[in-house]
Amino acid sequence: MSATADNRPGYELPLLLIAGFRTLIDELHAELARQGHPDVRPAYGFAMQAIGPGGATASEVGRRLGVSKQAAGKTIDRLEELGYAERVDDPADGRRKLVRLTARGVDSLTRSAAIFDELRSRWAATVGADRLAGLEDTLRSVVAPAALGVDTVSWFAP
Repeated sequence: MSATADNRPGYELPLLLIAGFRTLIDELHAELARQGHPDVRPAYGFAMQAIGPGGATASEVGRRLGVSKQAAGKTIDRLEELGYAERVDDPADGRRKLVRLTARGVDSLTRSAAIFDELRSRWAATVGADRLAGLEDTLRSVVAPAALGVDTVSWFAP
């Protein structure tokens, strides 16, 4: 097992980053459940982001998530069952179905944004606002802008 010059093993960095991500996501979903959205799972949040405010076809959702149309379709089916999305005729092409967020879906994303702001504030209170901003700036300098997409969930899939 090798270590860096300051004696920190390199393998800990990705584990700390993913643990930070998971901590935020777990706290988000616990709060979403308290606020009336107990069935929302992380993958659903990514899917609702992929659907977006203007809606999308199942193929577009799959492409945005980096999964097949069939996999996207299964997630969309579940979002429909839970009342977060609906399929409607595409006004631009009557042969296609458009997936749109329902008011419940929009509400969950709006609440998620507010909860993320609160979680960020808590982290800032814990480590200091300057240190947190520095961490964010540092990550922006090493993470490609294209990596900030909703297809992260597909990267973990086998």
